[in-house]
Amino acid sequence: MYTQLADWHGPGPWILLIPLVWIAVVVLVIAVLRRTLWRRHGCGFGPGLAAGAGAGTAAVAEHPLAVLGRRYAEGDIDAEEYRAKRAVLTEPPPRGEAGGGGAR
Repeated sequence: MYTQLADWHGPGPWILLIPLVWIAVVVLVIAVLRRTLWRRHGCGFGPGLAAGAGAGTAAVAEHPLAVLGRRYAEGDIDAEEYRAKRAVLTEPPPRGEAGGGGAR
């Protein structure tokens, strides 16, 4: 029995493959999450990726009030039109209409 243990030379160089396999698994999981889930929720790495500035990403929809404010700041609309559209966007929905349904 002691001679069998004396002849054993250890696990060999293939034991280094186990950490490499785990590193590959971690890199693969991060790549998949970054490609799908994180981009969908706007949690990208680096500036501008969350706003859809990366190549091949869909633009994130802006809030209507933000678009209206940007148009006013750029001079596309005047102050009177800005105030009128802002009033329409900020007024509460009527009580009788729950979900914007049409006339019956």
